Amino acid sequence: MKQVINTEKAPVAIGPYSQAIKANGFVFISGQLPVDPQTGEFVAGGVQEQTQKSLENLQAILAAANLSFDHVVKTTVFLKDMNDFATMNEVYAKYFTKDCPARACVQVAKLPKDALVEIELVAVE
Repeated sequence: MKQVINTEKAPVAIGPYSQAIKANGFVFISGQLPVDPQTGEFVAGGVQEQTQKSLENLQAILAAANLSFDHVVKTTVFLKDMNDFATMNEVYAKYFTKDCPARACVQVAKLPKDALVEIELVAVE
């Protein structure tokens, strides 16, 4: 069985997908953009602020599933520009401090709403 995870503390899905799905002890969280869930708009600033907001949105969804970043086993980071890798990584490292998850980071041609970063993850209970 699968269970939909949803919280008002993260942006609503803008298409036919869920914020997260829990199945067989895993939680799969959809890619999170740097959207303020209260306004529906991107946070002001560059890749540093956008990375932080994307991670805050992921954190809110994890909390809705009664999990934390300690439960994360895999992340994927999508960057508009790989030149922003060091800045993104500096923010990312504040959220994952020990026993860090596996990760892929790729540069993409374009992200929704012209975001600079989008992050998805998989966690385990």
